[in-house]
Amino acid sequence: MSDEIKTLQEQQLWTGNYYNEDMGSRDGLLDKLGEECGVFGVYGHSEAASLSYYGLHALQHRGQESAGICVADGDSFKYHRGMGLVKEVFNNDNLTTLSGANSISHVRYSTAGESKLANAQPLVFKYRGGDLAIATNGNLTNAAEVKRKLEDMGSIFQTTSDTEVVAHLIARSKHTEIELAVKEALLQVEGAYAFLFLTKDKLVAALDPHGLRPFVMGRLGNAYLFASETCAFDAVGGTYYRDVIPGELLVLDAKNGLIEDRFSPIKQRAICSMEYIYFARPDSDMDSINIHSARKRMGKQLAQEAFVDADVVTGVPDSSISAAIGFAEQTGIPYELGLIKNRYSGRTFIQPSQELREQGVKMKLSAVRSIVAGKRVVMIDDSIVRGTTSLRIVNMLREAGATEVHVRISSPPFMNPCYYGIDTPDRKELIAAQKSIEEIRVAINADSLYFLSKEGLLNSIGRPKGDVNQGNCTACFDNMYPTRITEESEVGCGCD
Repeated sequence: MSDEIKTLQEQQLWTGNYYNEDMGSRDGLLDKLGEECGVFGVYGHSEAASLSYYGLHALQHRGQESAGICVADGDSFKYHRGMGLVKEVFNNDNLTTLSGANSISHVRYSTAGESKLANAQPLVFKYRGGDLAIATNGNLTNAAEVKRKLEDMGSIFQTTSDTEVVAHLIARSKHTEIELAVKEALLQVEGAYAFLFLTKDKLVAALDPHGLRPFVMGRLGNAYLFASETCAFDAVGGTYYRDVIPGELLVLDAKNGLIEDRFSPIKQRAICSMEYIYFARPDSDMDSINIHSARKRMGKQLAQEAFVDADVVTGVPDSSISAAIGFAEQTGIPYELGLIKNRYSGRTFIQPSQELREQGVKMKLSAVRSIVAGKRVVMIDDSIVRGTTSLRIVNMLREAGATEVHVRISSPPFMNPCYYGIDTPDRKELIAAQKSIEEIRVAINADSLYFLSKEGLLNSIGRPKGDVNQGNCTACFDNMYPTRITEESEVGCGCD
């Protein structure tokens, strides 16, 4: 695991092994948003399984619940899946059994479907066309209604994952060519998705018509690569080739090479804003926009919108460090490592009392007393979800001797749940949906509080406006969802 560090300020970016296994909402300790999922695909490389292992490791921040790799050698499938981190699921013994030149792989963080091995991806099926494996990042907002129709027609589901809905649609298609069956299936589903499909001799990639989820194509020699983020290409020595276009269907086989096709016209582009704010690794690029640079611009914009006279700027590790650096550069207030994350605290599954659960926060994050004592501190964070974490961190800084704590958030107030693959609480649990900014300030015990404006966020991200191929999804801030949202969507929201 590489931990390349260019400057002390950027140390906490932790680009070599950047994931938030202990910052999610699962253990009830902290109220960060839950990660999404990550996909990685290889076509035409003799070491496809090994490349997948390293690619998944680079995408570990997108899901720590399960991992899986499926490999095809032209005649048969071999696959291995397990619960836990990539390094826990795979070893030399099981990787050497996965021989073949084509593969799809997955790391999962479930927000729809139970946390169990049966839901670990890639999901592998047998149907009249042979073996089929599917891996996806995202969420189908109409999965419940499609599943109900399929069950009425006799389909029997083996998992609680909405990815299986697509497999049943493919199996029911009258088309014998997998790419035609996939097209037919995708036209019947709605939502956010980046799909990888694998047969014994073909690999198919598809992105939803709005491009809500990130999806990129790379090259390694003559091989083709697919990934949720460009950082995965760096991990395997590959190079970024281009983004997968919304509504695009890419087919790779030995006879035709790469076929660039479509299953849908592009709809208004709406890539997830939270990718830029929080989820993606800072060394990844999305639409040629570097994540670290975009977050620094958010911090600079935040300083312009809400300057406060202070002695030190610090960021909440890890995803807020870039914005904190930008805020410090814009204001001239020194940036310091006022908060340190313990990377070896592990997961806190066993917590027999509320008192010990509270103590768990301090196990994972601590204030540097010599940095903040007697200082007016600006604490930069990327979002406030329930508010409980912000309160604990503000109090932690005060206990370490900070005389003032001014909180600056590098995103607008998070007021609406996501139905596109992010694990978010119900609206009634989102503090910004229930309280005014002043009420939130009081609730988190801050001396002042400011959220980045939506316009400031979009300007900081830097995507061109007025073009159907550009644009961001901002539904979690403004309730403007780019796709149809039903009551069933609200019940079953989440990744796969």
